[in-house]
Amino acid sequence: MRRISLKGVFETIPMSLMGILSVLLMVGQIGCASTKVGRVGADTTIDLSGRWNDADSRMVAEEMIKDVLARPWLEKFTKGHGGKEPTVIVGSVTNRSHEHINVQTFIKDLERELTNDGRVQFVASKSEREEVREERLDQQSQSSQETAKGLGKEIGADYMLKGTINTILDEAEGTKVVFYQVDLEFFDMENNKKVWAGQKKIKKVIEKSRFGF
Repeated sequence: MRRISLKGVFETIPMSLMGILSVLLMVGQIGCASTKVGRVGADTTIDLSGRWNDADSRMVAEEMIKDVLARPWLEKFTKGHGGKEPTVIVGSVTNRSHEHINVQTFIKDLERELTNDGRVQFVASKSEREEVREERLDQQSQSSQETAKGLGKEIGADYMLKGTINTILDEAEGTKVVFYQVDLEFFDMENNKKVWAGQKKIKKVIEKSRFGF
């Protein structure tokens, strides 16, 4: 049987093709590398894709709730109601951006900031109230009279917070600019007056690798 020398085979391959094969070999080695996982703080800002992420949600919620609670409506309400803290509910936040954004995580960030501030009382959302009401109705027949919670004793919200998330996208020659605009508004539940309007803008520049990896 005739033996084929690999050295002879490689010597017949042009240098340009050898260069391409070397690059492909390196890419293959990178692709076969083992996966590494590292733990970081939950409040660490990490931008991988440039899209809306947890850091954006947390930052916007913190800054906008800080702003709304520093406005005159809060002092006016407490003075007009004998020092009573206003009761607040977070309504809908509509995603009108070009991205899929999980608005529920943003709503939870808003709720957390409102609740932990301590200057307002916070009531459950519509979906949460439905679950609580079901439990309360079940208690009427299943719990003892002493422990069953009565009906019709819910606290109505004085104000509702709601808003939208919008984006503007600009892209050319491998560079993309994404502009996020979050608008939140505070409404008086009794007369539908808008007592506060806030806006937060974020602009991100995303440059793609020349080689695509």
